[in-house]
Amino acid sequence: MIRSAAVHAGRSLRRPTSHAKVVASRGLATVADPPVRHYGGLKDQDRIFQNILSRHDHGIKGAMARGDWHKTKDILLKGDSWIIQQIKDSGLRGRGGAGFPSGLKWSFMNKPGWEKDPRPRYLVVNADEGEPGTCKDREIMRGDPHKLVEGCLVAGRAMNATAAYIYIRGEFYQEACHLQQAIDEAYKAGFIGKNACGSGYDFDVYVHRGAGAYICGEETALIESLEGKQGKPRLKPPFPADVGLFGCPSTVANVETVAVAPTIVRRGASWFASFGRERNQGTKLYCISGHVNNPCVVEEEMSIPLQDLIEKHCGGVIGGWDNLLGIIPGGCSVPILPKPMCEQVLMDFDSLKDAQSGLGTGAVIVMNKSTDVVAAIARFSKFYKHESCGQCTPCREGTTWMMNMMDRFVEGRGHEREIDMLLELTKQIEGRTICALGDAAAWPIQGLMRHFRPEVEKRIADYRAKHGKVLFGGKLVSDVDGTHALPDNMGAFLPEVEAPKAQSP
Repeated sequence: MIRSAAVHAGRSLRRPTSHAKVVASRGLATVADPPVRHYGGLKDQDRIFQNILSRHDHGIKGAMARGDWHKTKDILLKGDSWIIQQIKDSGLRGRGGAGFPSGLKWSFMNKPGWEKDPRPRYLVVNADEGEPGTCKDREIMRGDPHKLVEGCLVAGRAMNATAAYIYIRGEFYQEACHLQQAIDEAYKAGFIGKNACGSGYDFDVYVHRGAGAYICGEETALIESLEGKQGKPRLKPPFPADVGLFGCPSTVANVETVAVAPTIVRRGASWFASFGRERNQGTKLYCISGHVNNPCVVEEEMSIPLQDLIEKHCGGVIGGWDNLLGIIPGGCSVPILPKPMCEQVLMDFDSLKDAQSGLGTGAVIVMNKSTDVVAAIARFSKFYKHESCGQCTPCREGTTWMMNMMDRFVEGRGHEREIDMLLELTKQIEGRTICALGDAAAWPIQGLMRHFRPEVEKRIADYRAKHGKVLFGGKLVSDVDGTHALPDNMGAFLPEVEAPKAQSP
């Protein structure tokens, strides 16, 4: 796993001596291997989001000065097939975490004979952004809201939608205000609404404020919430492309995915595809927080090395790179990576998947050696227990068990064999729920035990040395009434646990 990540990062494990012998044996007519490209260092003129720091006018005048709404009519007149082909050729993959190819996803609503379907069609934009550590979409809506509104129009034309609903997290008050202002300005300028941009295409955009439930970031739970119901995920099939919002064909897409579409079709698919590695093309917004000198949201080239991203844009780790403990590369739902792996992985879908983690939303959470990593992952477990909708038994019950066990492990009040019990529990939750919240709750714990299990074991040993033997469930052997028999499943008869002796009356 580490070796494959290192190979992605620049073939650093190949010995130069053997390489020199191969070149020498080829002869003068043989072409040498091309140099390995180093990704990163995106130029300002190639950044799609020019006002991500909100330093300039977020209104329509500032947006048009930055190139928004330029020849949008020409884009719309080229038709749905052309737009979708451009998105496919660009290699754009969903920026909300799943990484599904966007052009393919947008084409699902245009099945043969779709024109005969009398139902309205909807684009639903997921602006809920409830993942801890993620703060990129709110910056788009605060500084570049017109990019999202224009993106809704272009993406809506690609899937022949009649309207777009932007489901925004209710706590994002300023972002919702800026977004509504951009929509009002676009209506007034004739860019959306009846005969949008003079293209003959009618398209409306609405903002819907959610109540702050993390589960509503899941696409079908978001649709349920939009319809006025409890935000609980739906079983699939039917998929939203067939039966979505209000029972009509719908596509749910992330804010960043939609917002980059106009720039891609305006500048060309090959331009966007020139960034990043194969299957990981384009630019990406990364939000870096935690123990760095300068936390920030920055747009960079896909496949930039994780260490370069932190050193170049964040001023490095607090206390220096050697003070690094680990990094969560894609929001709190993906497994943590220890320092040696952080030096090798690239920030893209495939490299992080090879490292048994994930790009997720691109939310990088940096932890230096001052972090109590067990307590940090236990805090994530508490979050997922609180945000579970309770519809699926493995998630409803399992997140509570995981939270309770992790809280005990923070203290060290546990048994070493309970570590494997906890891992088995995560496997019983992972992949057995309607949505991916069960997976998101299980993966941080799996990452902790994969890379930091000795820390958990040391904590358990220290607690046992101070307080005595511990049974399964966290009860001290010394607190057990010795006049009663202990159940076999409490671990009392394991070699390292001795049952208390009965006291004489």
